[in-house]
Amino acid sequence: MVSNPSSIRIFHIAGNEATELAAVPYQLPDKGFLWLACTRSYFSEQLGSLQLALQKLSGAPLVDLHVSDLLNPQLPSHYDYTSQYDLLVIRRLASTPSKTGSAALAAARRTAAAKPTDDAPHISTTPVGFAAWERVLLSVHPEDCTVRDAYARRLLQFARTDASGSASAEPDPLSNATQERLAREDKAYRAPAAAPTAGTGGVQPVRLPTSPADLMMRTVNIIVDNYLDLRRELSRHLDQWQSALLAPRKRIANWQALLEARLTLHQLDEICEDQRAAVQDWVDAVETWPLPESAGAQRELEALKVRSRDVLEHIERVVHHVRRLEQSTETAVQMHFSVQSNRANDIMRTLTTITAIFLPLNLIAAIFGMNFEFIPLIHKEDGFWWAMGVMALITVTLIGFFSYKRYLTRTGK
Repeated sequence: MVSNPSSIRIFHIAGNEATELAAVPYQLPDKGFLWLACTRSYFSEQLGSLQLALQKLSGAPLVDLHVSDLLNPQLPSHYDYTSQYDLLVIRRLASTPSKTGSAALAAARRTAAAKPTDDAPHISTTPVGFAAWERVLLSVHPEDCTVRDAYARRLLQFARTDASGSASAEPDPLSNATQERLAREDKAYRAPAAAPTAGTGGVQPVRLPTSPADLMMRTVNIIVDNYLDLRRELSRHLDQWQSALLAPRKRIANWQALLEARLTLHQLDEICEDQRAAVQDWVDAVETWPLPESAGAQRELEALKVRSRDVLEHIERVVHHVRRLEQSTETAVQMHFSVQSNRANDIMRTLTTITAIFLPLNLIAAIFGMNFEFIPLIHKEDGFWWAMGVMALITVTLIGFFSYKRYLTRTGK
């Protein structure tokens, strides 16, 4: 079956060697396992050929219900299994930052710094489906296949590094969190055998996946790491919103943007909750697997459990941070209205104090403005100055009294 490289990519992984094949084989290799990564449209168009290949490679094709799940672009994250394979669907972000995307993101951050109440980052997700047999992994991706191509580049780069001792300088379109984690794995791989992992007998850790399940978890980890980067961007955006909300003299006009930011947090919370439930079901299923007989297989199984729990921990970090951001946003909104209420109270108290000061002055002016012929001081040469002196004395006395009572002092000072 001849394939279009952009619609399907096939890899043979054995030990520390990874080879990309030109077409889907109908027979398993002697060692290692196969990774079939295709787009959703290719999976729909070539379903019969892929099912036949899976039948010959693993002895069990996909059941009809799981085929529908892999073809459904609206499916939430979930996990399912049969006696022959495990099915995991994880929703990923619709785009992965690249070098160009990072520059655009930096420009967007500079714009947001000038306008802190700009719209929040829009979240668009799409499902990535995995079906893992004992020696075959099938992954169904959206049309852009950024996650597949990113990890495939890493696979081939590892293979070239092991063969030539030098890594490729080609940039990776991976998230910052993924690049940091892979850098730590590379450092551990290149560490001398004098400091081996306990129980490995001085053997260096293997960078390439050892099984389809291991490859599936590594790919899921890349998907989850993208949410970690999004979490940082949302945190920066909402920190600016909180600063704007708590500014005493700043008026917030774009409340629609704040509402959209809160809806984005709710959406991210729901996505991560579905992811956590799916990965938790996977972790529980792995715990029930029988213990292999060989020591090497036991180490691989333990490493798979550790990696699965690590993915689950990453998702829980995102969920925890999103909920903390939601609480912080709600608190900032309440504090904003509280500050505005205090400002209104300060204004009303100041106006009331001024009214109280001028009330006796108005009374004196009204008395001397009556149309009576005989009013004390009205026909005296110094009567005007006596009246002005009394009014000034009353004004100074009231201002001193209200200042002593702190009626003329703003709240918070």
